Amino acid sequence: MNGGTRLEPEQAYRFARGEQVTTTTGQPVKLLRPLDFIVVADHANNIGAGLARHKFVVDPAFRRTEIGRAWQRALRDLRRRSDIDQQELESGPLLTGHRPGRVSVRDQRFRQTVWRKITSNADRYNEPGVFTAFIGYEWTPSVALTGGPHRIVIFKDGASMVNRVLPFTSYDSSKEEELWAFLAEYERKVGGAVLAIPHNSNLTGGEMFRLQDSWGQPLTAEYGRQRSLWEPLLEVTQIKGDSETHPYLSATDEFADFETWNGWGGRRGCRPSLDCLPGGPATRSNELIQYEYARSALKLGLAQQAQNGVNPFKYGMIGSSDSHTALASVDEDNFFGKVTSSEPSVTRFSNQSPTSNWEMSAAGYAAVWATENTREALFDAMRRREVYASTGPRMTVRFFGGWGFVPEDAHRSNLARVGYEKGVPMGADLAHGPSGRSPTFLIRAVKDPDGANLDRAQVIKGWRDRSGELYERVYDVALSDGRSVGRGGKVEPVGNTVDLTNVTYLNSIGDPELAVVWQDPDFDPDEHAFYYLRVLEIPTPRWTAYDVKRFGLEDVPEEVTMITQERAYSSPIWYTAEE
Repeated sequence: MNGGTRLEPEQAYRFARGEQVTTTTGQPVKLLRPLDFIVVADHANNIGAGLARHKFVVDPAFRRTEIGRAWQRALRDLRRRSDIDQQELESGPLLTGHRPGRVSVRDQRFRQTVWRKITSNADRYNEPGVFTAFIGYEWTPSVALTGGPHRIVIFKDGASMVNRVLPFTSYDSSKEEELWAFLAEYERKVGGAVLAIPHNSNLTGGEMFRLQDSWGQPLTAEYGRQRSLWEPLLEVTQIKGDSETHPYLSATDEFADFETWNGWGGRRGCRPSLDCLPGGPATRSNELIQYEYARSALKLGLAQQAQNGVNPFKYGMIGSSDSHTALASVDEDNFFGKVTSSEPSVTRFSNQSPTSNWEMSAAGYAAVWATENTREALFDAMRRREVYASTGPRMTVRFFGGWGFVPEDAHRSNLARVGYEKGVPMGADLAHGPSGRSPTFLIRAVKDPDGANLDRAQVIKGWRDRSGELYERVYDVALSDGRSVGRGGKVEPVGNTVDLTNVTYLNSIGDPELAVVWQDPDFDPDEHAFYYLRVLEIPTPRWTAYDVKRFGLEDVPEEVTMITQERAYSSPIWYTAEE
């Protein structure tokens, strides 16, 4: 936790389980519906230090606790070092240890004490079959404010196993290959299981999906095997914007400019925030954008598959909040921002840290198709990529690929069973089919019971042709309200029932369910390809609209977006051509 947050992991778990808690700013908050699982993942470099420093200052009783004593020892050791700027140490910047020129607490005893507290908290709130609390942390290799290829590390195991290691940090190494070596050593040494999830790729300055390793060398088959093994998932939507695609990369996709966090979309220019810093997204070249977004990465993976025989960017897709308030709350009408300064208030729109607060997205959540709500079942499902991302709504999404689905399969009551028996689920590989056949896809999406109707379901296809060129296309495969695809592939908009004065909408448009079997009309068995599902809701009020009404705000800047169109992204299904 950071950004001024005073809540502890205990409050994060209680909130996720559906209890009411009081925020750092003194506001009561509760989820409409509890979550099924969560990972509380603090930045490993200065894990626990922010809260420890605060309590050390304001709570004399804290000094007598195990963590308090460890904190005092760590400070004494730092003060003895001649290479430490004592003024910085006393004023507190030691807490931002993953930025250059700052001091961080690296004391092993303090880190071990905090880590044991973190792991024991997760075990205490983990209730198999009811609520899953994973143990995890964030690996933060970035050395500047512009972001970096951060990863969330999630363990399958409980505290008794995870406590045998300390979190691997950028002080150990800022190279992802060495993070993977740590994960491999954990599994070898402890006998457990662990994975890493890249997140927030849209603010990595072209680093997340670059085509060089950490030493600047071209990617190899071994690199691809390691990355695919340890990083099966990718976070594609969160508070700091959406990373599915970008209008610069997907110019013909009318829904590409969704919660775009940099100026390339033409809607939002350079601002006094992250993307205005040297090397930030707004100052980088257009060439780098392709290395920051999921759809582009999936296409680059096809090229690597053809070149090296291994796809390093074979990602299932999830959403996460990236909240630093201990509140995993991403509903538009119950959004509590990223940090304390962005919690609901009459001045929320005027705050500028870390960016203009109105630009933050109320997103996202990870959905997992698991056999039960346990660490083991959820982790195994994540490993096999049977997951999907939501920008917030809890819609249900099914996506299967095969060679023999027929139209009536989409309306069967046992759709999932048919999907598994006749094909493969999202996140899997589609084996070669009968000669002359095109793959078929079994699709069903159901609205969030407490949310908006659905506008449409789309299949996004990416492929590499025989000459090595990469392409993408968006197919509208299921449309609500009896609409159909018109001339030139155009579809009439679903409409808009949003009333901004009262901040309401009506489910008088759209459908509660969309189901279809779709066959690829452009399939070439000699081309590598991927397919994933994007499901869009009808337009609804954005969290900013709720704030305007709640606080009676006036003179809101024109650029503040008030209406959104929430969505879900399935994990892809891959087809690999025979060489």
